Amino acid sequence: MLHALYIVAFAILAVLAVGNLIRNMMLLGKDARRAPRQPYGGSPSTSQRPAPHPELLDDTGRVIDEPLLVMRSISLQDARDRLDDLYNDRPNRTDDPTEDDA
Repeated sequence: MLHALYIVAFAILAVLAVGNLIRNMMLLGKDARRAPRQPYGGSPSTSQRPAPHPELLDDTGRVIDEPLLVMRSISLQDARDRLDDLYNDRPNRTDDPTEDDA
């Protein structure tokens, strides 16, 4: 008896989910065919530019013209050599492990 109740409840939830999916797809199709609305109720203007992202502005609010991140391509062997140099030149590195006991 309990199994039948679970099956009926699952069937009802499945029908509701599929109905909701179909309704959302129809609304999405209507919105895609409709002309886009202007933000803030204003008319479209070609002289207005969208506001830049806040990270592209300096402290005074002007747009930064300089590059924010400069990446330089290096070879794989050069990168490995640099990492090896960093690893081998640690300040607390000792060649003889018995020196710590002395």
